[in-house]
Amino acid sequence: MVESKVVSQTTKLSITSELGRFNTTQRPWGSFTVLEEAPGYKIKRIEVKPGHRLSLQVHYHRSEHWVVVSGTAKVTCGDKEEILQNNQSTYVPQCTSHRLENPGFIPLVLIEVQSGEYLGEDDIVRFQDDYARANS
Repeated sequence: MVESKVVSQTTKLSITSELGRFNTTQRPWGSFTVLEEAPGYKIKRIEVKPGHRLSLQVHYHRSEHWVVVSGTAKVTCGDKEEILQNNQSTYVPQCTSHRLENPGFIPLVLIEVQSGEYLGEDDIVRFQDDYARANS
């Protein structure tokens, strides 16, 4: 049984299932759901809408591993760009500029594993952003 309720009309959806309680946060590019979090790591399910992308960004306190579950991912990591498909993965080292895009026609779904000393959402320095959220 899955039960859901809106926590905030604009940003969060709370889902309770047999596996536990998950909070989904909406973003202009799609959404993310925190599946598990403990000291030193966090696991998220990220969904990116077709034709959308996250900001070009860097994290100073964490690295990220991305595994594509469905769809197509265009990944920029430092000076390297690559296209990833279902069951392919990549690693984003701490302090490396990166961006995730969905160039496809279906939602991109991936699992992100963050590891590091600090995993807060405020450890994002944005350089470019399609939604006017770049840091000044």
